Amino acid sequence: MSKKAAETRTRVLVVEDEESFIDALKVGLGREGFEVSVARDGDEALGLFAPQRFDVILLDLMLPRVSGLDVCRAIRAQSDVPIIIVSAKGEEVDMVLMLELGADDYVTKPYRLRELVARIRAVSRRREARDELDDVDEEIIQRGDLRLDAQARRCYVRGEEIKLRKKEFALLRLLMENPGRVLTREVLIDRVWGHDYVGDTKTLDVHVKRLRGLVEEDPKNPVHITTVRGVGYRFESATNAE
Repeated sequence: MSKKAAETRTRVLVVEDEESFIDALKVGLGREGFEVSVARDGDEALGLFAPQRFDVILLDLMLPRVSGLDVCRAIRAQSDVPIIIVSAKGEEVDMVLMLELGADDYVTKPYRLRELVARIRAVSRRREARDELDDVDEEIIQRGDLRLDAQARRCYVRGEEIKLRKKEFALLRLLMENPGRVLTREVLIDRVWGHDYVGDTKTLDVHVKRLRGLVEEDPKNPVHITTVRGVGYRFESATNAE
C-alpha cells in the first residue's frame, strides 16, 4: 500500500469486550481497507481516544468499567467524530437515548459485516461533506437579489426586509454560504438542527418550502433554492451576480 493510500484510510476505534466480535471486526474491517484499533472497556476507549484521532467510533453499550453511555457522552463533549452504537440492545428507547446523546447511527447484534461497512462509510461521507462546507466570516452575504446581514440576523429580498425564523435564517445562510454546491439532506439537518436531531427529514422540506415562499418570485419554479432529487438542495450560483 502506498504512503498516500495509507494516510487516507478510515481509522476506526472498535470499543467492544467480546473477543469473537473483536476478531471478526479486525479481520473483516481490515479487508475492507479500514485501519482498526480496539478498546476492550470504556476506560481504555477514553484513554485511546485522547491521544489519537479516529474517523469513526464503533461503540458497544454493555462495557465493563465505564458504560457505553458514559463513553458516548464523554467523547461527544470533546469531539464531533461519528459514533455508531453497536449493541445487542435493540429497544427503541435505547436508540432514541443514544441518538439524543450524540450518536450518529445504531446497529444491533447480530449484524452483517456488509451492513456495518456501509454505515461506516455513510457516516464518514457525511462528516467529510460537513467539514468541506465553506465557513464565511463576512457579516454581509450578497447573492444576487438576496442579502443577509449575519450579525443583525436580517434578510432582504430585492431590497425589502423579510422576517425569518431562527432555523430558516440558519438554513438560508448555510445555502448562501455554499453557492452552486449540492448540500445533502443529512448535511443540512446536521448543520442546522444538530447531530442529535432525531426527527425525520420532512422538517427540512417544510422549511425549504417556506423559504421559497419568502425569497422566490415564483415559489413553484424556484431559481434560488433548487432541489437535487434524491440528494438535497443547492443555492444556484447563477444567481450570485450582484
